[in-house]
Amino acid sequence: QVQLVESGGGLVQAGGSLRLSCVVSGNIVRINAMGWYRQLPGKQRELVATITTGGSTNYADSMKGRFIISGDNAKNTVYLQMNSLTPEDTAVYYCYAGGLGYLRGSNYYTGDRWGQGTQVTVSS
Repeated sequence: QVQLVESGGGLVQAGGSLRLSCVVSGNIVRINAMGWYRQLPGKQRELVATITTGGSTNYADSMKGRFIISGDNAKNTVYLQMNSLTPEDTAVYYCYAGGLGYLRGSNYYTGDRWGQGTQVTVSS
């Protein structure tokens, strides 16, 4: 079974930093890309940043310069360093793994997966 486990969320004061981590577990054969999305209260889920296994990154405009996404392919892990946080960054942050290829028994499956989300709260 494939699971995405996020960690690193919590409460931080405005101007502070947090680092989120997400590990993909299971019998993983390949991952095309990983990323982070967030859902603000009462809003739809939105892109934060993505990174391919080749290292190409993509950021939402409002995150550029403040957030940094990185990955460790050997560990099937993606990180999100969040700096200069503001109360407007308060949201549930979700990890995403796209283009997964994994084994379950002798069968090969493909698909995308989401983590369960981790709460980030920025106080003013």
